[in-house]
Amino acid sequence: MSYAHIPDAAAELEIPDEGTLSRTLYEDSQVKVVVFGFDTDQELSEHTAAVPAVIQVMRGHLRLELDGDTVEAGPGSWTHMPARLPHAVHATEPTVMLLTLLGAAP
Repeated sequence: MSYAHIPDAAAELEIPDEGTLSRTLYEDSQVKVVVFGFDTDQELSEHTAAVPAVIQVMRGHLRLELDGDTVEAGPGSWTHMPARLPHAVHATEPTVMLLTLLGAAP
């Protein structure tokens, strides 16, 4: 197949009660796309990625910590992070997030 099409990435998983769930939607040698579902107050603690990454909020609301800065991210927001940028993700309400890892898939 020469293309990939996902009609509604936000519908690819249900947000778990009191938890976080992730599912890889697409992966090749250049990109990996993962959808995350966060319940309220769920988070990914500070970490880095070996490749550049993009966070898109599909629905809900996140508080992002990006190299010491706090950024509020709601539906439609788009955030690019260079490789090795320290960051953390905190859901302030039930949220679906799309993560795209750029470059060679880790």
